[in-house]
Amino acid sequence: MPVPDPFREGIARGWKTHDSSRLEQDLTLEADVAIIGSGAGGATSAEILSAAGYRVLLIEEGPLKTSSDFKMLEAEAYSSLYQEGIGRMTKDGAITILQGRAVGGTTLINWTSSFRTPAPTLEYWAREHGVKGHSSEEMAPWFEQMEQRLGVAPWIMPPNANNEVIRTGCEKLGYHWKVIPRNVRGCWNLGYCGMGCPVNAKQSMMVTTIPATLEKGGELLYLARAERFIFDGDKISSLQCLAMDPRCVAPNGRTITVKARHYVLAGGGINSPALLMRSNAPDPHELLGKRTFLHVVNLSAGHFKEVVNPFYGAPQSIYSDHFQWLDGTTGRMSYKLEVPPLQPALATTLLGGFGKDNALQMEQLPHTHVMLALMRDGFHPESPGGSVHLRGDGTPVLDYQVSAYTWDGLRRAFHSMAEIQFAAGAEAVMPLHSDARYVKTLAEARQMIDGLSLELYRTRLGSAHVMGGCAMGEDPKRAVTDSLGRHHQLQNLSIHDGSLFPTSIGANPQLSIYGLSAQLATALAQRLRTA
Repeated sequence: MPVPDPFREGIARGWKTHDSSRLEQDLTLEADVAIIGSGAGGATSAEILSAAGYRVLLIEEGPLKTSSDFKMLEAEAYSSLYQEGIGRMTKDGAITILQGRAVGGTTLINWTSSFRTPAPTLEYWAREHGVKGHSSEEMAPWFEQMEQRLGVAPWIMPPNANNEVIRTGCEKLGYHWKVIPRNVRGCWNLGYCGMGCPVNAKQSMMVTTIPATLEKGGELLYLARAERFIFDGDKISSLQCLAMDPRCVAPNGRTITVKARHYVLAGGGINSPALLMRSNAPDPHELLGKRTFLHVVNLSAGHFKEVVNPFYGAPQSIYSDHFQWLDGTTGRMSYKLEVPPLQPALATTLLGGFGKDNALQMEQLPHTHVMLALMRDGFHPESPGGSVHLRGDGTPVLDYQVSAYTWDGLRRAFHSMAEIQFAAGAEAVMPLHSDARYVKTLAEARQMIDGLSLELYRTRLGSAHVMGGCAMGEDPKRAVTDSLGRHHQLQNLSIHDGSLFPTSIGANPQLSIYGLSAQLATALAQRLRTA
């Protein structure tokens, strides 16, 4: 029996949606509030503003894909649901960047891990970056509101074998571990969250806030690339969008003009600063696109005698913050430990090798475990993040330099991951590096890790968390917006997404963006009543 598709049922009932790829002529749309980006920040804001009685237009560059389209097939999902067909990477091609690009944004394809912003991070923002109103105590009710809205709770089922490795290894070593909260309801434990949830258990924006917005009379415009703002003095007079072809590869020649009383930018790290840069927005202190952070990730593989089947079950349910705050907030580069799911195409890319070597890796996949370390960047002078630039065609690219300070953290993370994997019973461990091989003892692993030349391209690096680029703060000389997301130079522009973060946060960012956006959108709704 097919699983119901509430989104398609809503469209059949009359929800207002516009497929830009099918436009036969240019289009003009008007709204009280136009929101660019339909992910965690944009869609959360859309629900709150539409509930407050404002006419909301939600704008998304990517396609509209619903549960009926999700077939748990990597080839289909990666090309249609991810930025640049899962080909987004840093300017030098050394770090792969996984970001969503579809209605629902990254919430559609993330692995459901939901953490509140760590208290030390919020304290650092207040102390070093002039951020006000976002202490742990001030943010707690907003996090709680969004946790209830999206079903966020610690995962109650036993971890799959993939996540059990972190728990077992950390317990034996006396290291911190804890269960990950997930934003799911009625989860089938399929493990293919990165391809879109076919049963609507993941409480993404496609299942929650976007339907609520459309039920309140909001409108959705998709396959529309926000190209540039048009300014009239210190206000935005309109937004120009390019209609895209059905595959979201190239513009189809049609344009959409959006006129609104207020604009909310929620394209996320990289895309939000890029739109402002394309628009030649005011940037008197050259802050746009600067201090963009990634949570750079490195990985360690382990072979186990027991079957791990890393492609089944909740993808992330156990984590360790043992190494996250050992040196305080501003000491050595620190990291959070989690595991990724290993569907075959992702696994063959991560594990590497060619020909027979690659075939052997895939043959052994059911017995393979991979652990990842998220580097907490942005808290040290030698960790300044990257800068967003525009290519000749106006598309954005992130120039991100990996410093010696970061490489030190990556090497220590290789040691930590190998130690935990061996403690959990791994027969052999291999850091994911071109010069590494599987070794059978921790002593061999330590010697090999210390001898590796850690450099770009040889060390496999990636990230699924892009933060910063439009930092918030009260001082216009150091921040693009104030602490409520209000642009310092443009009266009718707010930013509600992870690009506001002055640093990375040291945790998977979706709940941080939900809570922050709920706070900012609620304040914006009140301001619009009196403006």
